Amino acid sequence: MSVKGRGGVGVGEMGSRNVVVSRNLALLLCFSSFFAGILFTNRIWTERERTNLESEACDQKLKVGNHISNYSLGKISNTQNDISTLNSKISSIEMKLAAAKAEQQSLSSADAASGNLKRKYFMVIGINTAFSSRKRRDSVRATWMPQGEERKKLEEKGIVIRFVIGHSSTAGGILDKAIEAEEMMHGDFLRLEHVEGYLELSAKTKTYFRTAVALWDAEFYIKVDDDVHVNLATLGTILAGHKKKPLVYIGCMKSGPVLSKKGVRYYEPEYWKFGEAGNKYFRHATGQLYAISKDLATYISVNQHILHKYVNEDVSLGSWFIGLDVEHVDDRRLCCGTPPDCEWKAHLGSTCAVSFDWKCSGICRSVERMMEVHKTCGEDVNALDQASF
Repeated sequence: MSVKGRGGVGVGEMGSRNVVVSRNLALLLCFSSFFAGILFTNRIWTERERTNLESEACDQKLKVGNHISNYSLGKISNTQNDISTLNSKISSIEMKLAAAKAEQQSLSSADAASGNLKRKYFMVIGINTAFSSRKRRDSVRATWMPQGEERKKLEEKGIVIRFVIGHSSTAGGILDKAIEAEEMMHGDFLRLEHVEGYLELSAKTKTYFRTAVALWDAEFYIKVDDDVHVNLATLGTILAGHKKKPLVYIGCMKSGPVLSKKGVRYYEPEYWKFGEAGNKYFRHATGQLYAISKDLATYISVNQHILHKYVNEDVSLGSWFIGLDVEHVDDRRLCCGTPPDCEWKAHLGSTCAVSFDWKCSGICRSVERMMEVHKTCGEDVNALDQASF
C-alpha cells in the first residue's frame, strides 16, 4: 500500500523519478566529458602540427639562407682570388716594364758612351722591282744609282738606296735563287717578308715602309719604280725644304677617275665605295715616286694590320692618310716628262728630280732609253758631292 502525501504524490514515485534524473545527468556528464576530450585532443594535435610546420619552415629558411650565404661567400672568394691573380699579373708586368726601361736606359747610356747610337739618315729610297726586271735594274745601276764605293759614300751622306723585292710563291725556287745571286754580286737589295704579285702591291708597300723604318732611322722614306729616272741631289734638295714637317706627304698629286669597267687597266674592284659612276679618287701622289716623313712611315708600320688595301697601291697610300692632319705637297718637279720636257726645263734652270712618260706610267722602253734620259736630263756629276741636306 502506498502512502500518498498531501497533494497526491507518493514516496515510491519520487524515488523512481530521482533515479531517472540521476541517469540522465550521468549521461549528460559523460557526453560532455567525451566532447570536451575530443576538443582538447584536437587542440593539442593542432598546436603540435603548427609547431612542427613552423619548425620545418625555419629549417628550410636556415638551409636556404646558408646556401645563399655559402654561394655569396664562394662568389666573393672567387672574385677576391681573381683580383689577387690580376694584381699579381699587373705587378709582374710592371716589374718587367721597369726592367725593360732600366735595360733600355743602360743600353742607351752604353751606346752614348761608346758613340754607337743608331745612325740617322736623311732619306731611304726603295726602288720597287720584280723578278722579271733584271734588265731594268741594270739600267738603273748604270745611270742614276751609284755603285760600289760610291754607294757607300752616299750612305755616309745619309742616303740609302735599295731595290725592294719579296719572295716567290715557291720559297727557295729558281726566282729566289736568281735574286740571291744578284745580291751577292751587287749587295743592293732589300728583301721583304712578302710574296710577290701585281695585285699585292699595296701589301708590298706597307711591308716596305715597316721594314725600312725598322732598319733605318731616316727623315724621309721614298718609294720609286724601277723604270723611272731620278736626280738624287735635286730630290734631296726638294725634301730638305720640308724637314721640319712631321706629317708630310710629297709627290705629284692627282685625282684620276675611278674605273668601274672590269678588264681595263687600273680597274677598281671597289669602285662602289667612291659614289656614283664617273666619280674621281681623292687627291693622292702618283705611284712613280712619292716621299713620306718618318712619322707617317711609322704610322703605317704600327697600323699595317688595319689599313685597307685598294688594288692600286698609290690609291691605298693616299687613303691611309685621310683623316690625319697630313700636309700634301704637290711638286711638279717630281713628275717631269722625258726629253724634250725635262731637257728644256733643265735649260731654264729648273732641273727635274724625276722623269718618266705618263702614257707608259714610267719611261717607255726604259731598258733602252734610261741612258738617253740620264745623259739629256741628268744633273751635274758633282751635284751630290756639293749638295747639303
